[in-house]
Amino acid sequence: MEKPATEVIKGDGWGRFPDDLEYHSGFGNHFESEAIAGALPRGQNSPLICPFGLYAEQISGTSFTSPRKLSQRSWFYRIKPSVTHEPFWPREPSHKKLVSEFDGSNTVANPTQLRWKPVDIPDSPTDFIDGLYTICGAGSSFLRHGFAIHMYTANKSMDNCAFCNADGDFLVVPQQGRLWITTECGRLQVSPGEIVVLPQGFRFVVDLPDGPSRGYVAEVFGTHFQLPDLGPIGANGLAASRDFLAPTAWFEDCPRPGFTIIQKFGGELFNARQDFSPFNVVAWHGNYVPYKYDLSKFCPYNTVLIDHGDPSINTVLTAPTDKPGVALLDFVIFPPRWLVAEHTFRPPYYHRNCMSEFMGLIYGGYEAKADGFLPGGASLHSCMTPHGPDTKTYEATVARGNEAGPHKITDTMAFMFESCLMPRTCPWALDSHFRDLDYYQCWIGLKSHFSHDKTDVKSNDLQNGNKSG
Repeated sequence: MEKPATEVIKGDGWGRFPDDLEYHSGFGNHFESEAIAGALPRGQNSPLICPFGLYAEQISGTSFTSPRKLSQRSWFYRIKPSVTHEPFWPREPSHKKLVSEFDGSNTVANPTQLRWKPVDIPDSPTDFIDGLYTICGAGSSFLRHGFAIHMYTANKSMDNCAFCNADGDFLVVPQQGRLWITTECGRLQVSPGEIVVLPQGFRFVVDLPDGPSRGYVAEVFGTHFQLPDLGPIGANGLAASRDFLAPTAWFEDCPRPGFTIIQKFGGELFNARQDFSPFNVVAWHGNYVPYKYDLSKFCPYNTVLIDHGDPSINTVLTAPTDKPGVALLDFVIFPPRWLVAEHTFRPPYYHRNCMSEFMGLIYGGYEAKADGFLPGGASLHSCMTPHGPDTKTYEATVARGNEAGPHKITDTMAFMFESCLMPRTCPWALDSHFRDLDYYQCWIGLKSHFSHDKTDVKSNDLQNGNKSG
């Protein structure tokens, strides 16, 4: 158990984070955390009277009868239970750009290669909830199978409200501006270059200490993220379990008149009022927790002789389906690394994929696109839609020839959300004036370099019996 945290803020909010936040280390661990020593019951989860007169409350991330190795749940010991609120009612005005049911009534099937320039931060006051909008997705939160990809632009902290996503898990990738996230388990500071996973059902607040903020969000329905199997890589490499950080217990005990819980349920938002802070958990234990990860700690693997490896070698987290080796959604990164392959076209190869690929760029450039793919921008290459390096990248790579020496890609962090499902795209994403309508032009300049001896063709035709006349 960590050193007990004694800081309790009464009445002046959660907008000030200390520089030395403490975290639990490990992925999928069963943690114990106390903001006041002795707040956790000993020997049982739900005694008749909990220490300090707290209420015991469980949050279940999986069904009760899930296999034990997959079971996720945590116990909270809180000042008041979360059920103490007024009824939910539809939020007004309604949020018209969040989708969790993807069909022909609200989204479009479009196999075209799509790319977007970075979206401007709004001028009017906009928090994380109002700045969140869906780009594409597939499946259904009601049917507990599918995914959604969102982006956000915001410029103000959430005020006297908390967000709760009943539909699925959020994987948040900030691109501009730090996020100070307060959850029922404690607090997380998340900077660009880090990610945070906010599991289904947790209540949280997003503060913006740097003001303008922008980023990406992947949401999965009906499953949770886990570490990928390492297979023949062995016991080490890629994202290490020890580098994932979960919050330590922190709470506030103060009245919050008119405090609003904003719940996303089936892609729609609902409000419920209560008169206290939801961040009143004095102690907790379990393995169902929010967590963050610093992408710079990733240990990449790469080819050391010939050919370009498949991008799956850079998987940080995966949300699996029931079919082995097939992901509902993979989170893959393209970090700084050495390129050393000989006699090899080193950028990513030209490709048509049974999976669909959404890409974003946190900072720097991307090795397959010389122009147009900017930090804060995005691209979508859907199932079996061709994609690959642009003309400038191809020509520059070939011009370097076979004698190109080792080269280190630096100052970059691109990522990919990859899914086995075919995404439908939201109309506002297709109609956005940030969409790059000339994206296809980056490949139009690719020329034919085919050369051959016509006598060889005739000789081959004769050998294969392809005679005319």
